[in-house]
Amino acid sequence: QVLLVFAEEDDQSNGFRWACDKAGFRCNIARTPQSALECFLDKHHDIIIIDHRHSRYFDAEALCRSIRTTKASENTVIICVVQRHTDREESSIFPLISAGFTRRYIENSSRMACYNELIQLEFGQVQAQFKLRACNSLFTALEKSQEAIEITSEDHVIQYVNPAFETMMGYQIGELIEKELTEVPINEKKADFLDTINSCIKIGKEWQGMYYAKKKNGDSIQQNVKILPVIGQGGKIRHYVSISRLCNDNNKVEKTCECIQAESQTDTQTCRHKDMRKGSLDVRSTTSRGSDGSSQRRRSSMARVHSMTIEAPITKVINIINAAQESSPMPVAEALDRALEILRTTELYSPQLGTKDEDPHTSDLVGGLMTDGLRRLSGNEYILSAKQTHQVAGSLSSPISLNDIPPRITQAMENEEQWDFDIFELEAATHKRPLVYLGLKIFARFGICEFLNCSESTLRSWLQVIEANYHSSNSYHNSTHSADVLHATAYFLSKERVKQTLDPIDEVAALIAATVHDVDHPGRTNSFLCNAGSELAILYNDTAVLESHHAALAFQLTTRDGKCNIFKNMERNEYRTLRQVIIDMVLATEMTKHFEHVNKFVNSINKPLAALEENGNNGDGESIKTVLRSPENRILIKRMLIKCADISNPCRPREQCIEWAGRISEEYFAQTDEERRQGLPVVMPVFDRNTCSIPKSQLSFIDYFIIDMFDAWDAFADLPNLMEHLNNNIKYWKGLDGRNLRVLRPPPE
Repeated sequence: QVLLVFAEEDDQSNGFRWACDKAGFRCNIARTPQSALECFLDKHHDIIIIDHRHSRYFDAEALCRSIRTTKASENTVIICVVQRHTDREESSIFPLISAGFTRRYIENSSRMACYNELIQLEFGQVQAQFKLRACNSLFTALEKSQEAIEITSEDHVIQYVNPAFETMMGYQIGELIEKELTEVPINEKKADFLDTINSCIKIGKEWQGMYYAKKKNGDSIQQNVKILPVIGQGGKIRHYVSISRLCNDNNKVEKTCECIQAESQTDTQTCRHKDMRKGSLDVRSTTSRGSDGSSQRRRSSMARVHSMTIEAPITKVINIINAAQESSPMPVAEALDRALEILRTTELYSPQLGTKDEDPHTSDLVGGLMTDGLRRLSGNEYILSAKQTHQVAGSLSSPISLNDIPPRITQAMENEEQWDFDIFELEAATHKRPLVYLGLKIFARFGICEFLNCSESTLRSWLQVIEANYHSSNSYHNSTHSADVLHATAYFLSKERVKQTLDPIDEVAALIAATVHDVDHPGRTNSFLCNAGSELAILYNDTAVLESHHAALAFQLTTRDGKCNIFKNMERNEYRTLRQVIIDMVLATEMTKHFEHVNKFVNSINKPLAALEENGNNGDGESIKTVLRSPENRILIKRMLIKCADISNPCRPREQCIEWAGRISEEYFAQTDEERRQGLPVVMPVFDRNTCSIPKSQLSFIDYFIIDMFDAWDAFADLPNLMEHLNNNIKYWKGLDGRNLRVLRPPPE
């Protein structure tokens, strides 16, 4: 089907209309952008031809962008008809590509020229799009197959394995992708046997037989294996597809479902894969993190982003149902419509945990951080802060001036602009009051007083009030954590890509949000408060209890006393805008929507930027600006920024990482102790101070929450030093775990 968008009838539109008739294509004509969009949404045309010659009628590029925002346009070919200019130099096509056009057509009203263009499109781009539409269905079949499937390149580099392969062999997909087959499965005939296989598949013949393979844990299993060479470009073998089925003790192949095998027409990036344990995304790379050279590292980051299978489970379900509707009888299609209505009204972004064999550390962490408790009251309701007395400005000692800071504290803050800044040295120098001093310095560097039109003494009083309402008795959620998050936020704000994106009001909001994001934290999780029936949980309906409290209390403390009201001189509308951004960022630190925030960030920001870079648009400032500066994307960037700052401990230098791990573990141990004392549900039973393995808990947290998020943030903000620390810390925790040590540090030699 073809849609012609021409404001007026002329020889060019008539030429294309005649060409459609001759080619046997169904054709619709639209005169306005609105009618064009409505017609396209109704008919889902394969080709759209838009007149770009006369800007006085409508903006062709704006229309193309509008069409491209719709899901239906994903596989649509859009052609731009431009004027023929013989008296000036050829213009660039990048603006047209950025707008979403597939190609341009220089005006030529010759009927045969129009006909030839349509025929070329049909046998070129349109047929290619038809093939792409089938990819999701093929990979869905692979993902659901009960047979273990492995796809390697012609050089025997692993490019894809399905969940059944992971289950059978005991590996996670991130341990295999981009690695060579350095260990060939062991068989009693070994060398001769492998030579037989290779001599068969290298000449394009499939091989099938039995052999014993070795699992990750060293166990030997017998498999029925079929290896198929796939002929690709140039008539050469480009991929090998291995299909394995487990054999039982009687050498009978266990019953499995049939699966679809299709010729591989894609490279590693299109061989999309999903970590079934997380069910949400897999952005890990096994080849390049920590490699030398900034440009190489950036290419690596973008490659990881491009290969992300970031679709949430609910998105995949909706896409599968939509595809199924196309070939379903009417009663089935109507039933699927009703199912879609239900799915679209429910927030289902977060991945689900896997089977009962899931690592208990991961299960407990996710259960404790991403749920609102078991909703069971015990009779021993936990009373928190509704009647608690909060510190106010009048009850505090006189704040010190920025120009009168003691030398030891000044020295401790000398390198606060560097990522390796030691917050614990400042904590010791300030006697556990780092937030006031670090806040004064960072806020001065960013010109916060000038923006808010408040005095330095007001800012000092405000910082003191906020710090006084952090609980110094908490081992982790105290003012040192707040100062650490403030430092990370300031560091991220200084990165070039972030500076290109955010306005001054965004920077102010981010720094304030980081300062207050955990104020009055009781040292217990949301799940604990909900289970205990705390007054805060009742006040906030068991939903984002702590985050709602932090945001609300921050504004209560600020506005109740003019001495510390940093907002008192702001214009009303600007204050409301700033307030909304601060609240949104504080609420973004709540973990139940972690995967939703990361999903949206990758799909709306990382992937479009990666596409621009791949298409050679690095220097096209307008295209990049369009991605970065849209209001919706700026919100996603601010949320991602504070989320990464909030849980950046695994990306800190090793000693800091270890110290933070000890502090959060102690806070969770204390919660488990109190849950048992009060007879409450124990939401994280693995955090028993007598049995818990801290290395295992850290590795589970890093694997489930940190790696994917920081891969995405690194691809955006370029943070090689953080990723290097992360890698080193993973190796450190793995080293302890490999020695079956449960403590923070190895014993002395």
